[in-house]
Formats: sequence, C-alpha cells, structure tokens
Amino acid sequence: MIAKILNSPAQKWQPIIKKFEAIAGKDAVIKRKDELLTYECDGLPAYHQRPAMVVLPRTTAEVAAIVKVCHDEKIPWIARGAGTGLSGGALPSEDSVLIVTARMNKIINVDVENQRVVVQPGVINNWVTQSVTGKGFYYAPDPSSQIICSIGGNVAENSGGVHCLKYGVTSNHVIGLKIVLPDGSIIDTGGMVQETPGYDLTGLFVGSEGTLGIATEITLKILKTPESICVVLADFATIEESGQAVADIISAGILPAGMEIMDNLSINAVEDVVATNCYPRDAGAILLVELDGLEVEVSANKVKIAEICRKNGARGITSANDAETRLKLWKGRKAAFAAAGHISPSYFVQDGVIPRTKLVEVLTEINALSEKFGYKIANVFHAGDGNLHPLILYDKSVKGAFEEVEELGGEILKLCVRAGGSISGEHGIGADKACFMPDMFTQIDLQTMLCVRNAFNPDGLANPNKIFPTPRTCGESANAQNLGKFKDIPAF
Repeated sequence: MIAKILNSPAQKWQPIIKKFEAIAGKDAVIKRKDELLTYECDGLPAYHQRPAMVVLPRTTAEVAAIVKVCHDEKIPWIARGAGTGLSGGALPSEDSVLIVTARMNKIINVDVENQRVVVQPGVINNWVTQSVTGKGFYYAPDPSSQIICSIGGNVAENSGGVHCLKYGVTSNHVIGLKIVLPDGSIIDTGGMVQETPGYDLTGLFVGSEGTLGIATEITLKILKTPESICVVLADFATIEESGQAVADIISAGILPAGMEIMDNLSINAVEDVVATNCYPRDAGAILLVELDGLEVEVSANKVKIAEICRKNGARGITSANDAETRLKLWKGRKAAFAAAGHISPSYFVQDGVIPRTKLVEVLTEINALSEKFGYKIANVFHAGDGNLHPLILYDKSVKGAFEEVEELGGEILKLCVRAGGSISGEHGIGADKACFMPDMFTQIDLQTMLCVRNAFNPDGLANPNKIFPTPRTCGESANAQNLGKFKDIPAF
C-alpha cells in the first residue's frame, strides 16, 4: 500500500485527504504546494523538504485518528509544534504527513495548591508562567525562544534554557503525559504526583524527538517565585577570563539560577539591534549571572561573585535587583541568535556540551578552528552547565560555503566529545547531528536505543531518519567514514 500511495500521482492522495478532512475538518488539512512551503523546515533552514500535506488537529482524539490512518496506510509522519527547533527535528521526509499541534493551545488546568499545570502541546512556553505569575509561581525551563516555542516541542527536544543550571531541563519539570503512540493508541504516563511505580515512561518519552509518539497533554511542575532575584553583569577583556570566572564561581560552592557568556561579536550584534546600552562594546566577553533565593543568601552571593569576577580580570561589574533593570540586562542575551542575522547573511548554530572546567581550553580550540576554516564564530552559551552555542557566520550564496561550515560544525562537536562532553545539550539530534552519534556512542549503545524506539515505533513511521545514522542519510556526508561504525544498524 505504501508504494502505491507514495509513488502515485498527487490525485492518488485524495482518499487520504478525505479521511483527514473527515477527522479534523477541511480547514485543518493543508495540501496546496505554495502553502506547504511554510512547513518545509524548522528553525534550521539549511535543510528543507516539503511534506505531502499538513494536518492541524485540535484534540487528542483527532491526533489518534490521524496517526491511525498513517499507521494503516504505512505513511510516514512527523509531529511539529511552533517550528523553532534548531536540529531539523521537525524536518519532513519525502511524501510524509506533518502533524502540527499549533491549534492544540489550551491550558487545561491550573492547580496552584499542588503546583501543577496541565497543557496541550501547542501552548507557548511563556504562557505557562503568565498563567500563574499572579499567584506567585513560575515555570522554570526558559529557552531563549520561550515567547514563541511550544511546550510540545520542548518535551520532544528536552529543552533547557538559562535556568537549567539550577533547576534542570524540561524532563525535570514534566511529571505526566498523555501520548498517542505510532499505532494510534493512547496511553497515560506519570500523573499528578512526582513519582509513580513502574518504568519511568515519562522520562523515556521526554527527549525522544517525536520518534515514540506525540504528547497531547502535558502535566508540568511549577515553582514558587523566589523571595529575591539579582542579576550581575561582569565584562572581561577576553572570553577565556569569563570562562575561568564561571568555573571559580561553581568551585566556590555558589549555585546561581543561571550563568551566560556572550563574546565580542555577539555583544556588538545585540547592541546594534536591541540597543540595551548595558554591554560594553569593547569587551572581549560579558558574563551574566542570575541569583535567586532568600534575600540574605542572594546579597551574600552577589558580593562573592563580584570578588571572583574581579580576581579573574573583570573590568566592570553591574548588578540589578529590580525587575525592569534585570529584564534590560537579559534583553540582549535573549535576542542574541536573532541579532546574528544583523552581522551575517547566514549562520549555522551548534549545541555541544562540555565540562565547565574545560571552558577555557575548548573556547581556545574553537577560536583556532575558526581561524583554520576562515569563518567567524560568535559564541553565546549557557556557561553554567557548559552548553555551548557557537554561531558560525557565513554567506550561503557562496558556492561550497555551507559544506565547509557543516564540516566546521562537526569538528566543534567532536571537540566537545573529546573534552568529555556531548553533541547536544538542548537542541536535540534531529537530522542535523545523526551522523555524529557514532562519535559519542558505540554500536551497541545505538542498537540498544533502537530496541527502545522499535518497541514503540516498529514500522519506523514516526519521525523517520532522525537521531540515528544510516548509510542512506549519512553515506554521502562529510562523515562517511563513520559508516563502518553503524553498518549493522537497521534503517527506516
């Protein structure tokens, strides 16, 4: 049936279209080629593929019925939220159906007494905090795209953010899920309590990047707003000095809510675009540290951090306790990725993780790679947990430039692994980094992961060609030498 459907002229899709329209309504099925163009990529536009059609369900029942049709007809499908992902996780495959959860945007229940909020996957990250801020609570995971990214996508990629240093990533705040499995059946995992008996299926699902099913209801944990919050901004002559300050702050036993570093390229880009007038343009790097907790604790740690920063060469130190000034200090960091477009026609962002103690060493080597390949790299990253976000600046109109940038990005990821880190901290593997999985995992590791995926997704229809390397997806890439490492891994 799959060959008959997928290899036939477009009109052969009509029976499938009619089934989807009967499930979700005619306005929920997008099939015109010009309209499908919107959905051919996520936040990583370097890779794009137009889907056969897009369906926009509103309920769990509609999602289940749509997935059941795909299962019965052997049609590959991909779940997509707001489309802000940076690893090609929502990249359509050829002749696939894109199931978009943007209309599933209801906050189902707010239970302040038990510090729980239940949402649909299309709810925007920042809406969760807005729904409880008046009651003295907030939702901790805060990706830089939190005003546009959706909770469903955060769950799929196990997103982090500024506050993940102290409060953890998405998986630390999701306690229950309603999931539509790849055969169209519905299960519930976790619940309203923090721990439940049996296998941790909720933890297994978070970060599975849409390969195990679609979350249609998500139970989140919210936190009490701290008594006191303070942001400290220190500027340094070099990025290495700022990196050493981060390591020394943690070594001193201080656990900030978040620590972020921006280098000179990023500083000037954001000042050109958002004009915070807070970041010295001549600084080699700035370090932003957010402290929260009891007022006496925050006040004492603010003094200690200032001392540590000065010891490491800080030229100037600014701090803010009031909300308006704190937001101003953070404004540039939150706009850093978007501001990169002001200084370069294109950029390619990576997402490696390293131990904090290796920050200085790895940043020095990234600078050497930048000079070797001839491309500028703007460094903006979650310094507290060693999650690097190097933005490689290039011009995609120059022939061969993207291929060189891909190779440079790959060298940065390999560098992170050699330093004892990871090829991803929060952006996921998706289509972008699948070829680098063998650099981090053995063949047995990958086969074990595939056993888990195949238990939920035996036909490989849910988000195919993601996470795991295959000869078909990686054989012609710059990482063809890795083929021998996964020659026995089944492809879907």
